Amino acid sequence: MPSPAASRAAARVAGTGQTIFAEMSALAVRTGSVNLGQGFPDTDGPPALLDAAAHALHHGANQYAPGIGIPALRQAIARHQERRYGIVLDPDTQVAVTTGCTEAIAGALLGLVDPGDEVVVLEPYYDSYTAMIDYAGGVRRPVTLRAPDFRLDPDELAAAVTDRTKLILLNTPHNPTGRVLDETELAAVARVAREHDLLVVTDEVYEHLTFDGRRHVPLATLPGMAERTLTLSSAGKSWSVTGWKIGWAAGPADLVAAVVGAKQWLTFTSGSPLQPAVAAALDAGDDFPAALAGDLQAQRDQLVAGLRAAGLTTYVPEGTYFATTDVRALGWASGGDFCRALPERAGVVAIPSEVFYDDPDAPGAGRHLVRWAFCKRPDVIAEAVRRLAAADLTAPGTR
Repeated sequence: MPSPAASRAAARVAGTGQTIFAEMSALAVRTGSVNLGQGFPDTDGPPALLDAAAHALHHGANQYAPGIGIPALRQAIARHQERRYGIVLDPDTQVAVTTGCTEAIAGALLGLVDPGDEVVVLEPYYDSYTAMIDYAGGVRRPVTLRAPDFRLDPDELAAAVTDRTKLILLNTPHNPTGRVLDETELAAVARVAREHDLLVVTDEVYEHLTFDGRRHVPLATLPGMAERTLTLSSAGKSWSVTGWKIGWAAGPADLVAAVVGAKQWLTFTSGSPLQPAVAAALDAGDDFPAALAGDLQAQRDQLVAGLRAAGLTTYVPEGTYFATTDVRALGWASGGDFCRALPERAGVVAIPSEVFYDDPDAPGAGRHLVRWAFCKRPDVIAEAVRRLAAADLTAPGTR
């Protein structure tokens, strides 16, 4: 008989442990803190979107949708990609609906990566990337984006590729740094992918949420990339319905089929009454996401000013929901130590970026970095800033 303390979970699950988001959100609840950790808004999406979902609920859209997604949503996704980026897709073979972008990531990695295949991934990274690469038996090859500008170094990208590399997993606009890769950086990714005949999986969930006039450019629009790029996105971030978990994968038919091949053993399908609502939102155009991006830019500026006033070195993000700070000026060597002390000291929760690195102590890595979410109402951000200003944030022994 195994001891009561012994884990009965498979090693692949036991090794991943609890997410940092679950840990810090529980800490926020326990301490009554303002939660600037997990990236979800505290206001709902547009009323027309919510009304469309309610209508679908009351008019029969409550049974299984096709595993690949309802035709109306797949067609709307194809129209969105063509209208916004000039990408032409066959909605019947080149688009699949997923349970959020998280399942799209899982389906892509499980469907495309064999044991021993290497995956080049930008670091710091969204934590599901590492879990799913591990689940697929792949080998992670990180390329670090370094403060203060978090630019992608083309030489480091090229050096990360070996004869065992299968694909590049790209995230732009980038979580957690807020970096929006520019045309030079994207061209470097495309060049490496073409030279080594690599696939590229791009996570573009923040595609609409860019600031200061920047515009997201999908990698699939670059020469020679449409045939090797699988594009992932979702409605959750850009329409403020993160709990709906309606995402998609789009690209070459064989790559989309690989996602569906894995997805059919995960959820198979989900969100039947939500899919027609998302289709309607996509067809309504980009007015809501554009307005949301404007609001987020103002909230970004509000939080960045407050963090800097509290003594934190703060980097201004170009997109997403998140700003990054360096806590060393306050005497902290570890963002994890800072974040675990912060709720008791200030009544605020943030996320230590160190969990998004293979080796947070490597040169240029982020042991000392912390991620803060500004996708909250201005009054919530103001309260967090007030609490930070009133607290002693310096590390023990600094004063």
